[in-house]
Amino acid sequence: MDAKLTDPAVRVLGCLVEKELATPEYYPLSLNGLVSACNQKNNREPAMALEQEDVADALDQLRSVGLALQAAESARVPRYGHNLRGKLHLADEQSAVLCELLLRGPQTAGELRGRASRLHALADVAEVERVLQTLIERAPALVAKLPLQPGHKEQRYVQLLGGEAPVAAAAPAPDATPAQPRRPADARPGGGAPTPVAGHVDPEPVAL
Repeated sequence: MDAKLTDPAVRVLGCLVEKELATPEYYPLSLNGLVSACNQKNNREPAMALEQEDVADALDQLRSVGLALQAAESARVPRYGHNLRGKLHLADEQSAVLCELLLRGPQTAGELRGRASRLHALADVAEVERVLQTLIERAPALVAKLPLQPGHKEQRYVQLLGGEAPVAAAAPAPDATPAQPRRPADARPGGGAPTPVAGHVDPEPVAL
């Protein structure tokens, strides 16, 4: 099955991983606890205002692809955990880096080093880059490296559990020949349709 998680499902999964690594004494989480975690103002990008129904739907999607489960010991109040490591066979450092990408979207290796270190010790940016490379080289890939944005010195990385990665257009090289504008269809002989221009191909959703 090809998993293309919704934005709420991405947020719920990131919160479950975060709470297990950062505050294991409060893990697994109740539905109310998950709603609060998803709507936190810190360590979240973008800010969300999810309702219980949104989080319950997200949990249903995660459970359907084996990424979340209900804790067996939660008899009175249902509590939920994730199965990210079990499903995808991730090491702790991989889980920590992927967790931050789930919670805060595309980030540089330096940003990830500062943020993921609260979940798992990461010695330096080079170690984060090694972890990211292992996630990129998986089949299918769990992370992609985005093109360098104009005016920026570092490339950002994005998680692929949510499906297609946003692709920024790369700036043309200084000596590149400017692309010629296409003529409208009615300016072509016979009024034919313009020839499509090939663009970036978005990465495939992760198959689970």
